[in-house]
Amino acid sequence: MTDETPAPTTVRQSGKSPYEDQYGFSRAVVAGDFVLVAGCTAYDDVDAVVEGDPYEQTLAAFRTALDALAGYGLTAADVVRTRLYLTHVRDCDEVGRAHEELFGEVRPVTTMVVVQGLTDSRMMVEVEVEAHRPGLARTLEGTPQ
Repeated sequence: MTDETPAPTTVRQSGKSPYEDQYGFSRAVVAGDFVLVAGCTAYDDVDAVVEGDPYEQTLAAFRTALDALAGYGLTAADVVRTRLYLTHVRDCDEVGRAHEELFGEVRPVTTMVVVQGLTDSRMMVEVEVEAHRPGLARTLEGTPQ
């Protein structure tokens, strides 16, 4: 048995969403060697980046998610799971095209679901990302939680 301090099990990261404090969530949470990124839409701080274009909204939402991963030194290559929530089935191909551009070589497991709506009626797409890097928890030892 050693006296070494164990690696943190969770490290939380805030983003720019005004809903984080209001609803009590983090943009990203490290759990061991995984980083889980909360649902991201095409927002830039407080207003929509793109209205009416599911392809551009998907790219913008994934930019937010990938920025959160970058805070831990991870990239799209570390992504192992994505979830895509669409407000209309007609947008599947455009959302899928954006996903393929970002993750075609990575090929994470992916779920695409059509939902009745999102919290802002201008939003057509919301995405979630999970990434994994062996040894990540050890590299974050001593990081404030």
